[in-house]
Amino acid sequence: MKEEVRLMKGNEAIAHAAIRYGFDGYFGYPITPQSEVLETLEELMPWETTGMVVLQAESEVAAINMVYGGAASGKAVMTSSSSPGVSLKQEGISYIAASSLPALILNVMRGGPGLGTIQPSQADYFQATKGGGHGDYHLIVLAPSTVQEMVDFVGLAYDLMFKYTNPVMILADGIVGQMMEKVVLPEQRARRTDEEIRKQCPWAADGRKDGRKRNVITSLELESSRMEVINEKLQERYRVIEDKETRWEEIGIEDADYLMVAFGSIARICDKARELAAEKGIKVGILRPITLWPFPTEAVERAAKDKKGVLVVELNAGQMIEDVRLAVHDRLPVEHFGRLGGIIPSPEEVVEALETKIVNK
Repeated sequence: MKEEVRLMKGNEAIAHAAIRYGFDGYFGYPITPQSEVLETLEELMPWETTGMVVLQAESEVAAINMVYGGAASGKAVMTSSSSPGVSLKQEGISYIAASSLPALILNVMRGGPGLGTIQPSQADYFQATKGGGHGDYHLIVLAPSTVQEMVDFVGLAYDLMFKYTNPVMILADGIVGQMMEKVVLPEQRARRTDEEIRKQCPWAADGRKDGRKRNVITSLELESSRMEVINEKLQERYRVIEDKETRWEEIGIEDADYLMVAFGSIARICDKARELAAEKGIKVGILRPITLWPFPTEAVERAAKDKKGVLVVELNAGQMIEDVRLAVHDRLPVEHFGRLGGIIPSPEEVVEALETKIVNK
């Protein structure tokens, strides 16, 4: 397939991108608002064109353990779900991270807690960035704000998960998953041959009996001293990722008096709010974290150092604000504005919050 311009939903774009970037397999289970990922893959039938496996598992737990098995064999595999479904996957995600395996997990967030609502939310920030499952581990977490980034981040995730043999999560929200925009789909990337997989993933469990050193892929180690070594290796990897893979976007920060920090679709609402604030003579810039982990701590600190205050705008009760406050070391006011239950704030509401909580306080 050649590069192609299409109009499509974010969820549909993820499915097309997975095929075009050469993923070997997808294992998932339907849940609103991300069901179109699985539905689109089934409609496209990539097993007839690229050989990509697409399977609807019997549950979220089954799906993530199929990803675990596929990743252990060196394959490029992925799953997708929405908030309650991702909660069910957490044990398997922890196993994958502990086993140092590459995998992609997509979470198109909906409102919670519990089953909550099928409307958009950003309330899974803590779950995605602080571990989610048990143990000391991290996912690389990418937060798209456009349908084009839904496409691009699939390719970025593919590269990062193999570069660091670490799972990557694309943390989208229901707005980005359901909105339609023009996207450029990349040219078809060939799936790796078995020989290429062996070179890239010499640790893979592929059934070979060629005299190579035995390798057991597991997250279990009963000797404390050896388990500590495994953990230390993971922590060293995370330090390298923090140093080399932190990403963010800055909008109008240089001459601004105030700063807004927002991720995903809410950053777009904040951009319109920035224009409305300018009409009132309020100069505000935006910092959009692209990687939620690693969080762009130093970038936030630099952007905020000469500002009068910071407003963190999220579609939740206040989660990323903790990382922002840590970044600025409480040297200036940091306030939060968010809506709950799937209600999306308007740009006018954001400006009103900026004035009430920061400018006129």
